[in-house]
Amino acid sequence: MSSATTTSEDSMNGTSMNETGTNGAGADGAGSNATGVAGAARTTDAPAGRSARYHVLTTGYTLSTGPGVAATVSYVTDGDRRVIVDPGMVAGRDRILGPLAELGLSADDITDVVLSHHHPDNTMNVGLFQRARVHDHKAEYLDDQWLDRDAEGLQLTPSLRLIRTPGHSAEDITLLAGTAEGVVAFVGDLWWRPNGPVLDPVAPDLARLRASRLRVLAGADVIVPGHGAPFAAETAPH
Repeated sequence: MSSATTTSEDSMNGTSMNETGTNGAGADGAGSNATGVAGAARTTDAPAGRSARYHVLTTGYTLSTGPGVAATVSYVTDGDRRVIVDPGMVAGRDRILGPLAELGLSADDITDVVLSHHHPDNTMNVGLFQRARVHDHKAEYLDDQWLDRDAEGLQLTPSLRLIRTPGHSAEDITLLAGTAEGVVAFVGDLWWRPNGPVLDPVAPDLARLRASRLRVLAGADVIVPGHGAPFAAETAPH
């Protein structure tokens, strides 16, 4: 999203899911799939595994729903992978590191960082995780090593898969996490908040945005947006 853009929405409260909440109350992490979307996409995109767990470290907001702009920053774990999704703008780094410490983890324990896209409000604090391998749409980065590869279909574990979902920007990717409660999609700004905006005012191609949204909805039970609380996929505006 663009930090210069405002839309009139109600304020969002912090929400943690799948584990005990740190910055907000627990929420129902399960929802049914969007109706009218082909089930074949679910077979293709949804991870085979269902052993991942996740925790929303801080729930984001935009200018109209908070005092500024903050990203929704999430922690996802499966096996020996400890993943941070979109360590972007927050009111203070304690909004990321504090909830992580309550889970018994430090920044050095994180093995991977996933960047849904390259807007600063979603990437600002990536440098906190200096030991982590960083993933975007086209490559993996660690120290001084740059490994070119396409994110489409990349499996971090049997329960964690990346797919390309362009629309908000050309480089958007989504992390799909198979959990015991269903598939959770960490979508960046494919959706800003649970209530929209339906028409993304900064999207370069609204048709492409809608196609990516439908692809995600075909396989996801829960959506974790770029600047709001998680919500059931069946309620997603598209």
